[in-house]
Amino acid sequence: MTVVAGGRAPARPQLIRAMNEQLLLDHIRRSGKLSRAELARTSHLSKPTVSLALTNLERAGLVRTSGVRTGSPGPAALLYEVHPEAGYVLALDIGALFLRGAISDVSGRIRAKDSIETQAVDGHGRVAELIQLADRLCAQLPIGIGDITQTVLGSPGVYDPRRDALGLAGSLPGWDKPVVLVELREAFGASLMLENDIDAAALAEQVHGHGRGIDNFAFVSVGTGIGMGLVLGGQLHRGAHGAAGEIGYLPLGSGHLSDARDARKRGALEASASAAGIVRAARRAGIRGVTSARQVFAAADAGDERASRVVADEAVLVAKAMCSIMGVADPELIVLGGGIGQAAGFLDAVEREVRRRAPIPPELRVSALGADAVVDGCLAAGVDRAWGVLTATVAPAAADASDESAAGLRYCRVQKSHLRSALSTTRKILRV
Repeated sequence: MTVVAGGRAPARPQLIRAMNEQLLLDHIRRSGKLSRAELARTSHLSKPTVSLALTNLERAGLVRTSGVRTGSPGPAALLYEVHPEAGYVLALDIGALFLRGAISDVSGRIRAKDSIETQAVDGHGRVAELIQLADRLCAQLPIGIGDITQTVLGSPGVYDPRRDALGLAGSLPGWDKPVVLVELREAFGASLMLENDIDAAALAEQVHGHGRGIDNFAFVSVGTGIGMGLVLGGQLHRGAHGAAGEIGYLPLGSGHLSDARDARKRGALEASASAAGIVRAARRAGIRGVTSARQVFAAADAGDERASRVVADEAVLVAKAMCSIMGVADPELIVLGGGIGQAAGFLDAVEREVRRRAPIPPELRVSALGADAVVDGCLAAGVDRAWGVLTATVAPAAADASDESAAGLRYCRVQKSHLRSALSTTRKILRV
């Protein structure tokens, strides 16, 4: 074998072929339907190289032909697109009241969607309901759980891979017991990926909502619970233990507490400013018969002074939490979501309080994504991860990885456009 300077072997043909195939696949994923000539121009590869790579990708079931492009000189150009049935992504959202889910193909198109009202009182019951929902979703296609490439579960709490444990899920009784992870893996297999539900909503905001094109923003959800997803430098920031964004534990609500046990379980801010905290505050104010935060907001809209004071206090608590975020992360934008966060007029009240306290307030906006934000974020994360799994089938053998990766990087330095695209794909995979 010829040895190059530095004592490393040159890039082997199979490595170069794999890199070319992944490069073209990335172009097709980002741009949609493309012809061979268009792929050759955008990738700076020769037309014969493009043809060979497309043949291999088509044989692997990752791309397919999809019509022709006419209207230009010469023969009609055959178009290539991602093969949508190369794999499927299952997204599940565990809420306190509802379980929501969807299945998309790897092109990102949603193929099935459903939800059920949860009746479970413990972790075992919730796993059983998730299986029921997944079966109903699969039946719409129809496929089986075994046909799913990637499953993403949006869940309250924090998953710590070092301990292989789920914690800080106090809003769902029994959800942090070790047996829950065992049952989830038995049901959904090795493709299962856990994502914090508010982090998933932040990903959806980045892909579909106000966070598009913004490198630094926070998504703050206020509803049955309180949480934050933080995007810094275009990447979701999870922190050293996955607990970045657990702002419900900020001690800002300690002066409003009426349930110390609830505060110990899920944090002072969440116990005071979540839906349950608002109901408790309304009852302390003498409002009888109130059972939901929605009723308190409706009473305030109708002119009830006591309810208006409760809503005003809520706006102060949320504004203080936002000021804490600003002082640490200085985001360009904060998006307010959740049932309380999206209540009519609430953003205006919060913004007034923020401007009284913050020297450099960011832009504040209300999320327009609705109840499916967590599912949408799980699908976005799952599609990227699924492509990481699927494109492994066109990678060279692992046994050659150490020698060939270094040589492959030298090859990329020559082909600068290859390197930029490869790094873009890698960032997408590492993000989840």
